[in-house]
Amino acid sequence: MASILERLMVGLGERAYPIWIGHRILDRLGEALHDVAFPRQVAIITSPTIAEHYGEQVQTVLHNAGFRVSTIIIPDGEEHKNFETLQKIFDALIEEGFDRSSGLVALGGGVIGDMVGFAAAIFLRGIAFAQVPTTLLAQVDSSVGGKTAVNHPLGKNLIGAFYQPRHVHIDVATLTTLPPREFAAGMAEVVKYGIICDQAFFHSLTEQREELCRQEPQALVRTVKRSCQIKANVVEVDEKESSFRAILNFGHTFGHAVETLAGYGAYRHGEAVAIGMVVAAELSCRLGLCEPQNVAAIRELLVSFGLPVDPPDYSIDQYLAAMQRDKKVKEGVLRLVLNRGIGECLIQEVPDLDSLLTKTLQAGIARG
Repeated sequence: MASILERLMVGLGERAYPIWIGHRILDRLGEALHDVAFPRQVAIITSPTIAEHYGEQVQTVLHNAGFRVSTIIIPDGEEHKNFETLQKIFDALIEEGFDRSSGLVALGGGVIGDMVGFAAAIFLRGIAFAQVPTTLLAQVDSSVGGKTAVNHPLGKNLIGAFYQPRHVHIDVATLTTLPPREFAAGMAEVVKYGIICDQAFFHSLTEQREELCRQEPQALVRTVKRSCQIKANVVEVDEKESSFRAILNFGHTFGHAVETLAGYGAYRHGEAVAIGMVVAAELSCRLGLCEPQNVAAIRELLVSFGLPVDPPDYSIDQYLAAMQRDKKVKEGVLRLVLNRGIGECLIQEVPDLDSLLTKTLQAGIARG
């Protein structure tokens, strides 16, 4: 099959950057980086698994395009998204003599992208970086928008910075090496976009489910492009999440609590978000913002992609304590992203959250 290529721009003035989305476009990474005047000295930062699949190919592509290339291998997984791994990146960069006219290429999933972006933001007070996401979740979510971070034992992504990449290069052909569980985790974020602001897109995911699960290239490119466009539109309005951008966190407050309580790595991020979206939809329904059939439709679509939707068995007090450490807490008050039907959402404080959450979780247990 011939390659497919679509392009978007994230319009952030002088920090604007292109997103290339396609099938079999990894060999055009050098061309794309030249287009944005990327530094010639680069470090590819990746994990052992991704290096085995794509490390040599990307290194050769960049070398042939005139870049001086080093490769740094770091462990992947939420349990390694911490300062210890960040220090390994800095040690290697300093030993290799990297300076402010150097750049980093994040080759891998969301954990790699988040850590490399944060490393780029603070190494020598900021150097260029590019995202080459190889998981669906990273392609539709974490590679776009400039959120970078590491985890803290008490909460996910609590230490980080907003720092935009110079370029995002999405090749959906890399998804063929993705385990089914990781592909499903990515679909959670795709479904999220439909719930919060595009009802037609939500329904199209039901119609395209079999094509997407077969990883049909045109369906993937179409779906990833729409997801990235929605995220880009939101980021352009509110780059640093002062207000509107928080809608992208639908399902994340409870999802992050699940990840924290279960221990990083027990649930994939997308799996935890899927659970969190159903809880958020149930809360929305109890507040009169959506109908029971909307909640059922969300559950059914997530389950059809092989995602969990029922919360693990922790106490209400444990969930509330974890949720209160969420980044969306302001002056001690937690605000939640809630869906208004399907295709719209809002952000609001939830009165008597402990009582409402108790009823929601008890209903879920009874249904399960």
